[in-house]
Amino acid sequence: MQKQAALTQPRMRLFDNTALFHLILPLIIEQFLTIAVGMVDSVMVSSVGEAAVSAVSLVDTVNVLIVNLFSALATGGAVVAGQYLGRQDNDSAEKAGNQLLLFTGAAALVVMALVYLGRNLLLDVVFGHLEADVRAYCYTYLMIVSASIPFIALYNSGAALFRVMGNSNVSMIVSIVMNTVNIVGNALLIYRLRMGVAGAAIPTLVSRALAAVLVLIFLRRPAQSIRLRLPFNFHFDRDMVMRILRLGVPSGLENSMFQLGKIVLLSLVATFGTASIAANAVGNSVCSFQSLAGMAMSMAMVAVISRCVGAGDEEQIRYYIRKLMLICYAVMLATNLLILLALPLILQAYNLSPETMAMARQVLILHGSFCCLIWPLSFTLPNALRAANDVRFSMVVSVASMWLFRVICGVVFATTLGMGMFGTWAAMIVDWAVRSVFFVHRIRTGGWKRTAFGL
Repeated sequence: MQKQAALTQPRMRLFDNTALFHLILPLIIEQFLTIAVGMVDSVMVSSVGEAAVSAVSLVDTVNVLIVNLFSALATGGAVVAGQYLGRQDNDSAEKAGNQLLLFTGAAALVVMALVYLGRNLLLDVVFGHLEADVRAYCYTYLMIVSASIPFIALYNSGAALFRVMGNSNVSMIVSIVMNTVNIVGNALLIYRLRMGVAGAAIPTLVSRALAAVLVLIFLRRPAQSIRLRLPFNFHFDRDMVMRILRLGVPSGLENSMFQLGKIVLLSLVATFGTASIAANAVGNSVCSFQSLAGMAMSMAMVAVISRCVGAGDEEQIRYYIRKLMLICYAVMLATNLLILLALPLILQAYNLSPETMAMARQVLILHGSFCCLIWPLSFTLPNALRAANDVRFSMVVSVASMWLFRVICGVVFATTLGMGMFGTWAAMIVDWAVRSVFFVHRIRTGGWKRTAFGL
């Protein structure tokens, strides 16, 4: 009891309120900018036509899978570095950071090559039968954006390292530059030069390359816990890489299975016609705002809890889980109320047919309503488990729930029950509810302590 009471004293905390504010606010701003630019991208592409919107949405589903894979590896590396920082072992933290950059950079080059080699498999098998104009747009967009895979992998790794150092201002600044370049480039190439889908893809490539360069430059600054060592050592440290992979691979597999399931459902949605594909794309774009606070808090959860685990302080782990979850719920409730009130104006920004607009409105009301209730338990809370090395449990629960409830129920709801595209979104809510039960139980019973402290 005395130890828990001591946590009310700011001097005992690893992160006081000021430190949390400076960590969380830039993350929310960064997420807002990223999602806002994604939405503006969709609006700009919609000026080319619904076929272009559908094509960009299809390719971005694969891109998100790849980006999430490297984000998971970045998270694994950040957890390792954060735990070293919690133990006051800055040399090992820096070594972990440099090994993370080396491994993700090398792996990203391999993935990029595989995407180019398998482009026809993606377009003709994974996406199924596409209309000719949609396929042509998909090909153009895929060929350009795939070149940015190594850059976004390096950016994500560098940003994750800054967050675990408690400095999310850097990733926010780089995100501002990246997204500004992206949106200005889109406006110029799409509206002025009339380059269509290519006008959306080229700025994405350029902005990601610039972001990677900037984050590496920032990592060279002195007086920070983790720095990019020069001359850079291209030798893999087997033990350090394996530790990063033990945390990153399960999360990467989880994210990959999650996105693969979405692709399976997207293939199902594609059978319902262009209107359903476009409504689904608009829904995916706008619903990102509805979960914006949760995504930011998920990143903060990793940064804070990994440091607490490294310090070996169970009481602070529980304290910060509760505190971060309360903040998450408060901000998500506020943002979702605002978005639902502004929904008519948001949908008018898209160049949609009445049928497409009606379907998009349905899915956004459904998503926003449940986002306030169970999204944080489904996605923010398990990041506390990952920061405590409990990655296998979160992986098994997430993958099993995804395929058993989201995918299978999605097929049943959409086809057997005749709910169409809306059925895939209803199944998603079922998936959220199931995984929430398991994650809450894991936290409350303390099963994570075996991986965090070897108990």
